[in-house]
Amino acid sequence: MSQAIIELKNANIYQGSNLILSDVNISVDKGEFVYLVGKTGTGKSSLLKTLYGDLDLTEGEGWVVGYNLKELDWKKVPYLRRNLGVVFQDFQLLTDRNINNNLKFVLKATGWKDEKLMDEKINDVLDKVGLKTKGFKMPFELSGGEQQRVDVARALLNSPKLILADEPTGNLDPETSDEIMQLLFSICKDYKTAIVMATHDYMVINKFASRTIKTERGKVWDNASITM
Repeated sequence: MSQAIIELKNANIYQGSNLILSDVNISVDKGEFVYLVGKTGTGKSSLLKTLYGDLDLTEGEGWVVGYNLKELDWKKVPYLRRNLGVVFQDFQLLTDRNINNNLKFVLKATGWKDEKLMDEKINDVLDKVGLKTKGFKMPFELSGGEQQRVDVARALLNSPKLILADEPTGNLDPETSDEIMQLLFSICKDYKTAIVMATHDYMVINKFASRTIKTERGKVWDNASITM
């Protein structure tokens, strides 16, 4: 097995009995930033779901952060997910509790017990995303950009080797999008965290150039050329 953070070889990706992507061969290394692009319905979400264990890989080979996707079962999926973070387009924050308690909920769900260590970790990730003083705010008291920063902080809680970001700038204005992209690239560089970001935002891709893979016609194309 290679030392890649993500390695798929001859993988066929299904939704139920429907073959969505065939013969997928991709590799993502430690600290690498990769865009995942493609029209709606071409398999981006199915690929991401396979990477974080929401869809089973039944054909081909696949490893994510050292876990063999072919050998994943419901007992192993939580351990896989402790080694990766997911950033969503719509934030998915719990609206009935403040930011600190949103983050504490995730830590408890992934096996943390010590209150002091949890508080230290929460302060650490909020500091990394520039929100150290906002932990006592409720989600509705934050701007869209601040909520997305909380989403990134949540993804960092377990010091992941990999972050999967699904349209993280989709609901943001251009200036705020730039701030989130700068944050993601700095995390990638400073902490050697691999990031795979699904996006439709070609302005972002042009401004923050990086390797791009594309889903199209049931295939995944590496280092794809992007047409507007």
